[in-house]
Amino acid sequence: MTTTHQHPTNARRAVSYFFILFGTVSGAWAARIPAVKHTLNLSDGQLSYGLLAVAIGLITGMRFAGHLTDRLGSARLLTPAAIATSLTVILPGYATTLPALIATLFLFGLVNASLDVSMNAHGVEVERAYGRPLMSSFHGMFSIGGLIGAGIGGLFAWLDLSAAATLTAVGIPLALASLYVRRHLLPATPPPAATHTTTPRRAPWTSWIILMGVVAFAGLVGEGAANDWTAVYLFQNLGAPQAVAAAGFAVFSAAMTIGRFAGDHLAQRFGPVRLVRYSGLVAALGLGTALLVGQTLVAFVGFALFGLGLATIVPQVFSAAGNHDPARAGQAIAQVATVGYAGLVAGPAIIGGAAELIGLPAALGIPALLAAFMAASAGALRHPQSS
Repeated sequence: MTTTHQHPTNARRAVSYFFILFGTVSGAWAARIPAVKHTLNLSDGQLSYGLLAVAIGLITGMRFAGHLTDRLGSARLLTPAAIATSLTVILPGYATTLPALIATLFLFGLVNASLDVSMNAHGVEVERAYGRPLMSSFHGMFSIGGLIGAGIGGLFAWLDLSAAATLTAVGIPLALASLYVRRHLLPATPPPAATHTTTPRRAPWTSWIILMGVVAFAGLVGEGAANDWTAVYLFQNLGAPQAVAAAGFAVFSAAMTIGRFAGDHLAQRFGPVRLVRYSGLVAALGLGTALLVGQTLVAFVGFALFGLGLATIVPQVFSAAGNHDPARAGQAIAQVATVGYAGLVAGPAIIGGAAELIGLPAALGIPALLAAFMAASAGALRHPQSS
């Protein structure tokens, strides 16, 4: 890979671009799901098979993405993974049958894994070059990208243009831009594992890695629950008008984005352990208050606190995983992400199933309890080095 003279500032901007790219692609796809569903005349159940294919592809890809990142180096893998993600998001827009949609979405999820792991791993390298936390703002860039992608998708839908046109208009420019941005990544050097013959080829699943994965799982269950159930709770249980209820997730998302951009400063000032501990408590208090008081205005404040609390936890966990064993940073991130992303997929279903048994307000208490668990587990971030 050809590189110019590197400076951490340029590398930080490059990694930010790749986080924005991932968010934009994801947001554009999410915005055009209804169009794909309508074009293929799919039932809700049939569409769920396609959406599940993305998750299966992502989790499958994690099995290989970490090892590839450590073997090739994050700088070498990041650009091809970004280009592949930008181009494969186009394919579902051209699917003409449900099996074709499932196949293209599985492929999309598969390549997403390599982009996710390599950009987080390179983000950890940039953090080391800077000597201060940056991961939270990188994840904030993903949120910004999601808003950009959703906006583009909404514009194309308003213009009555197809999902294929939308995804093509998003994917091709992002792929081309990636070719330029790659020169600003940190120099591609032999991964540390290549210089230590005693380093095993595969990173073991240690108790620390599993704990970090469970913490990430807890945080992402909360994100998934907020995505699918905040509006339902406001409308169904608090009697808010639909237009007001729809704003519940927007408040949560805005608070999470703000929290992510504030997270690096807070991590530098308080350290990751205290930040995660306080963040978990804020999230638990916010959601718990929203559920116990049962008033619309209080619920909005509670959802905002929930978003602020969750905002910094997963980035700190990913950063700790990347520093756990620098020779196998990609594998550690992939292992944590594998467990964590299962929470994003399973979260809405967990809340839905529990709501059938105990009611939605009580079911939403699960993410509040998980937030308290994250606060209690924060001390584990004190030991990022492998033993």
